[in-house]
Amino acid sequence: MIIQPKTRGFICTTAHPEGCAKQIQEQIDYVKAQKKLTGPVNVLVIGASTGYGLASRIAAAFGAGANTIGVFFDKAAEGIRTASAGWYNSAAFEQAAAEQGLKSHSIVGDAFSDAIKTTTIDLIKAEYGTVDLVVYSVASPRRTHPVTGETFSSVIKPVGTAYTNKTMNFHTGEVSTVTIEPATDEEVRQTIAVMGGEDWGMWIDQLQAAGVLADGATTVAYSYIGPKITHPIYRDGTIGQAKNDLEQTAIALNQKLAVLGGRAFVSVNKALVTQSSSAIPVVPLYISALYRVMKDKELHENCIQQMYRLFAEHLYNGGKAAADGSHLIRIDNWEMREDVQIEVMRRWNELETDNVPELADLEGYRKDFFHLFGFQTEGVDYEADTDPSVEIPNQV
Repeated sequence: MIIQPKTRGFICTTAHPEGCAKQIQEQIDYVKAQKKLTGPVNVLVIGASTGYGLASRIAAAFGAGANTIGVFFDKAAEGIRTASAGWYNSAAFEQAAAEQGLKSHSIVGDAFSDAIKTTTIDLIKAEYGTVDLVVYSVASPRRTHPVTGETFSSVIKPVGTAYTNKTMNFHTGEVSTVTIEPATDEEVRQTIAVMGGEDWGMWIDQLQAAGVLADGATTVAYSYIGPKITHPIYRDGTIGQAKNDLEQTAIALNQKLAVLGGRAFVSVNKALVTQSSSAIPVVPLYISALYRVMKDKELHENCIQQMYRLFAEHLYNGGKAAADGSHLIRIDNWEMREDVQIEVMRRWNELETDNVPELADLEGYRKDFFHLFGFQTEGVDYEADTDPSVEIPNQV
């Protein structure tokens, strides 16, 4: 079949296997061109098929020669329906890892469930012995609690008062004003349950209890803080409440892992185009302006560049993670540089529909959005007949 992008709001309902595979190879090539990483050895990535989780797996495997296990919840192709992008990404990763002689397995299922945790632990015992790095990078709108059975749904809303600001339809470039009503206490509770640190804590507790965490093991989860302009909808909103919980979890996990000489961190990353960020009002317009400014200043980084820098400058190669004594690693430091933020805010105040192409990087935003699904990739013939059915090697 000929696979073309089909969008519905901030979601693309199709994905292209060859486009995804080529982008995976580009990330691998980038990492292999950098200085070799001194670690880790055996890595578990929970939420491994897209974004920062996928980039972490690539950095570990092709930067350090690490063995990796990826856990993710993606769907295979069915009939004329393509697989999800994460499925194609993971298939391409597994193939490349095998060609490199790297050991790897992919576990497909609900990371929130006890069943998948048990499957993962059994696999580690049978094939890896222990893991010395656990990356937690799960992004989901819903979660079913494995003990109580309650299903939670997250929302993207401010807390306390309504929030009004500019936003942008990145498909059309139209700038408009949006008002978002505040979340209820129940919506805050449920968002924390989905996006907070409880499941991360459950993973580490079960891995530790099963004896599959190596002495000195590291675990890291990912977060975002951003500028004041996005705080009402992000850092001070429902998502921010969940991220606060995630950061508190890092402190608790660090204490637990200390008995093994281990450590826990939250890496605060820069704003990038993801399915999640595309769904947040205000954020696409901010990212578009940020992209233009950071590219002009030659400071822009994509996912794989961020994750390699995290590994090379903070977690390994003698780096000093969170040298300020906190459990936050600030690799958003280039985004939050004063000169960058002053220029972004100057443009923000002037932005309207007519001047978006001049003041922001709308085309860069759109390209990165379609890249998430394997489209607009250089060197791929999107008019060619393509088989959407792709198997993931080493799938558990």
